[in-house]
Amino acid sequence: MSVLQQLQAMTDIVADTGNIDDIKRLNPLDATTNPSLVLKAIQSGSYDQTIASLCKQFSDVSDITNALIVKIGSSIVNTISGLVSTEVDARYSYDTQKTIEHALKIIDLYKQADIDSNRILIKIAGTWEGIQAAKALEAQGIHCNVTLIFCEEQAFASADANATLISPFVGRITDWHQAKGLTIKNAEDDPGVISVKRIYENFKAQGIQTIIMGASFRNSGQIIQLAGCDKLTISPALLDELADTEKTIERKLNAPIKQTRQAELTQAQFLEAIDKNPMAKEKLTQGIEGFINDQIKLETLIQAFK
Repeated sequence: MSVLQQLQAMTDIVADTGNIDDIKRLNPLDATTNPSLVLKAIQSGSYDQTIASLCKQFSDVSDITNALIVKIGSSIVNTISGLVSTEVDARYSYDTQKTIEHALKIIDLYKQADIDSNRILIKIAGTWEGIQAAKALEAQGIHCNVTLIFCEEQAFASADANATLISPFVGRITDWHQAKGLTIKNAEDDPGVISVKRIYENFKAQGIQTIIMGASFRNSGQIIQLAGCDKLTISPALLDELADTEKTIERKLNAPIKQTRQAELTQAQFLEAIDKNPMAKEKLTQGIEGFINDQIKLETLIQAFK
């Protein structure tokens, strides 16, 4: 059996791409997208006719962008059996109310496309404001994926908000530590891998139902070390590598003995923890800025069609 086949027996596999052809070929359970992935899909030229058609229907670029993202998401939903994550505009990452409003707009567009909202995860950056938006949305029955998770405080605050899923970013944590001079000899010693393992063990020990989906992988070794995680979202290139590799792997993550649930984090505790964690603070800010930049590039590209 290939490594991918063995992994699929332990973990739900998600395709980290907005490319519909790759999704059809890889046949993952779920798919996750963000502005960067949507931008790549658009730059391939596959959606030129769709954009041209939407430009005739809408005059505002933001409306065209939202409609396009939902079109892509709808195509993905009709290709897979599971869930699709659709990201809220990252420019609202520090504005709870605007995040909620944009999320509701996305859900409404999916409903207009006859897509059940239970098939959609609204993807929101793991700021305090974003997590509070997720809490409000979950209370309305709208499922959320809190993304750009770099520390346990973000993870636990998301769990306190009853978020359906969180996305800890393995590779970006690793990148930060390597840039600071850390040499990683084995995947099991990788700080990104260790971070997800700790979150997994703490969540399972405390009976937390929020799904953990490892993301942002740099190599297959990181993925194999997280075999047994609830979900893993993996790029097409790494999925192909795993499918082409035949060696025996074992489950690495197992649920520990139950413990008492820790008290909910306050806003002050959350912000203090982020402020004292230079890696989490820097990577969260960079992640949001990166998504904003790609959102603007996407809108600029769409503007050129008008």
